[in-house]
This record gives sequence, structure tokens and C-alpha cells, in this order.
Amino acid sequence: MISLKHVIALLLVTICCCTTSFSQTDSCKLKISLLTCGPGEELYSVFGHTAIRVKDDSNLDVIYNYGTFDFEDPEFYTKFVKGKLLYFVSAENFGRFMEEYRLENRSIIEQELNMSCEEKEKLFKALRVNSREENKYYEYQYLFDNCSTRPRDIIVQNFDNSVSFKNILSGTPPTFRDMIQESLDRGKLYWSEFGIDLLLASRIDRKVNNLDAMFLPDYLMKGFDSASIGEQKIVSNKRVLLRSVPALDENSTWFTPIAFTMILLITGLILTFFRTGSWEKAGNIFDIAYFLILGLSGCFMLFMWFGTDHELCRDNYNILWAVPTHLIMSFFVLKKKPFVKKYFAFTAILSILLLIFVPILPQEMNTAFIPLIFLSAIRSAYRSLKK
Repeated sequence: MISLKHVIALLLVTICCCTTSFSQTDSCKLKISLLTCGPGEELYSVFGHTAIRVKDDSNLDVIYNYGTFDFEDPEFYTKFVKGKLLYFVSAENFGRFMEEYRLENRSIIEQELNMSCEEKEKLFKALRVNSREENKYYEYQYLFDNCSTRPRDIIVQNFDNSVSFKNILSGTPPTFRDMIQESLDRGKLYWSEFGIDLLLASRIDRKVNNLDAMFLPDYLMKGFDSASIGEQKIVSNKRVLLRSVPALDENSTWFTPIAFTMILLITGLILTFFRTGSWEKAGNIFDIAYFLILGLSGCFMLFMWFGTDHELCRDNYNILWAVPTHLIMSFFVLKKKPFVKKYFAFTAILSILLLIFVPILPQEMNTAFIPLIFLSAIRSAYRSLKK
């Protein structure tokens, strides 16, 4: 027969066990957050940044950053151009990280992750292992393996259950180029956009899906806002750690790529209609310089296509108007030989066809390229018909 004393003892043991169990769960003092940093003024920072923060009740407050590279490397520029520059994950003090972004007037938004103690410990361990010297380096791929996708992947992999992301793309899905241009236009980096559109080829003109969009930090933040495991949101708290102060609009300028190429087109038209005396000499100099620059641009595109590891520079349709052979033919512009006339007749036809088919090409053309193609058609036709 069970006495009252036994019942009380059993209840006490049960309560103690429950208390111990709760105490063990509550003893996890780790807080892990995803940090989304606002854009800076320079090209490398205009797309924003992502980092992971690990904090506890002791002095631990560390940032894991997957966007680090060695700028002091003597071969930095060579590796960068060839697509062989290695990025790595670094760990740094949170206070130092905050101060750096405060000085750059860039915002920081924190999303605290809703993880169990075991998941936090597992993620923290994975970050420490990942940041070891033998593990920390990786081959950076701008769209698919970067300082935004890596934090996403290591966080998702260390939840015990599958994380699902709701759709963060409204309306018709954009292309990678659309998303890149959105950031560049916001930063008014129109010349950088011109250069990127010149070198990044048709492979960035495919539509993005939900996960693809998270290659940009802002979209990763939106993705985590919508993410859940079942009915449980994976972000438990969101707050602004640092606000940027709106800067004065000092970057406005009329001298944009489209303004420049339109000036070139108008100049070419004037030289086509005025052909006597000094006008003709000016036209000769203009054509030599113009086709020389187009040829050099085309040769550089070929190098980026075949001579580097930059996959996004392959299948570049800009080579149809910045033709590499223009580099050679620029030295024969003033020659009146039949092969020169035939070459420029072919170039004129190619340029006209390109203007007609631009809307259906598998690669989007920057608006500033259109005057250049039109100019090639006009000056090539002039050279092919010149007696």
C-alpha cells in the first residue's frame, strides 16, 4: 500500500526532475543573429553585406564574416581579374564591427534566430570549425556562393528540421541583371553599371527563383523574415542596431553613360554630313579612335570569356558590336583597298541587324550601348561607300 509519504516523495522527485530539465534548457545563454548591413558608397559595398553574430552573457560577442579577402596580397588584382581570388570567413569583435559601419554611415539590422540550445551549440561549433585556417577559404562566386548565401546555408543546415521560405518575389520574377541594376541605380553608380553590363554576359539574364534572390543581403533578410519550421518562425526578434544618416545628394551628374554615348553618336553624325577639309581629317581621327577602342573592348571580353574562371563573362553577345577584329582594322581605316570596304560593309549590316534583333537577344543590352551600335552602323557604312 502506498502511503501519503510515498506520494509526496514521488511528487517532489517529479518536480525536481522537471525543474532540472527546465534549468538545463534555460542554461543556454547563446544568442545567434543574422546581421544585414546597408549599402555603402563604393562599388564593393553598394550591395550591402551579411554577417552572423554569436553572443552570450559572458564577454563573448563575435561576428563571423564570409566576405573577407586579402587586399594586401601582391597578386590581388591578377587573381581578381582571372577569377581566382579566394574569399574566407573571419571572426572579429562585434564592437569593432559596429564602429567600422558607424564610420561608413551604414545601417545594421539584427534578426535573432529562434533556435534550441542544441541547434545554437551546433551552429556555433560549425562556425568555429569553418573559420579554422584549413577550412576558411572558398572560391567566391558572385551569384551562387558569396557572403550572403554562405551564412544562409550554414544556418539552415544546423536546424534540426527543414526550413521553408515563403515567396519573397512579388509579380514577375526579375533576372539577376535586374537585381544588380536595382542596387547600382540606387547608389547612382551608372558607370559601374555600364561596365558590369559590358562584361557580365547572358548567363545573368535568366529569371531568379526564391533562393537565387538571396544572393543579395536585403533579399536574404526578407527570406529570413518569412522563413519557418512548420508554424514556428525562425526569427524571434528583429531590431535596428545602427541607423544610417541620409547623405546629401552629391553624386548627381549629367555625365552618365547614355549622355556620353549620345554625344559620340551626334559627333559621328555631324562628321558624316560634313566631309570637307578639316572635317574630313577630324572624321578620320574619330573613326580610327572609335574602332580601336571597340576592338580593344572586344579583345578584353574575349579574354574574360576564355582566359579567366569568370563563368558569368561567357556567352557575351556584346562582342557582336564591340568586335575584336576592329582592333586590327582600325589601322586600315584610311586604306582604300577592297577588303577594307567589304569589312566595313559587313560591319554596317551586322550593326543594323543587331539593332533590329536587340529586343529578342538572350542578353539584355544596356541602353547606353544602343547609340554605339547605331554609330557603328553609320560610320561603317560611310567607310564602305567612301571613294
